[in-house]
Amino acid sequence: MAVTKDEIIEALKEMPALELSELVHELEDVFGVSAAAPVAVAAAPAAGAAAEEEEEKTNFDVELTSFGANKIAVIKVVRALTSLGLKEAKEAVEGAPKVLIEGAKKEDAEAAKKQLEEAGAEVTLK
Repeated sequence: MAVTKDEIIEALKEMPALELSELVHELEDVFGVSAAAPVAVAAAPAAGAAAEEEEEKTNFDVELTSFGANKIAVIKVVRALTSLGLKEAKEAVEGAPKVLIEGAKKEDAEAAKKQLEEAGAEVTLK
């Protein structure tokens, strides 16, 4: 009498978790395999790809984290960098932390960061 795959699955559904765990370990021993191996192999390339993406990042967001002691100078720089009006630039500066420029090239983002820091602001590139 052969047992079908569906019958095995139904029997496994009814098993308590501890018993199921013991069965998995026993199957690993009998067949010389590991249930964890496919997961680890699949996760390794994904982690490597994420690291490569971070290294190759070419576009950055310029985030104003604090306007520092010289808010007026920072507002002037924000207006020059973003083409915002006076009111909008003031609101952006006072709303820190706030992303001022999105998707800028690395050189442009670093130049904007330098200008803002010279005006007294604290800036991060993301």
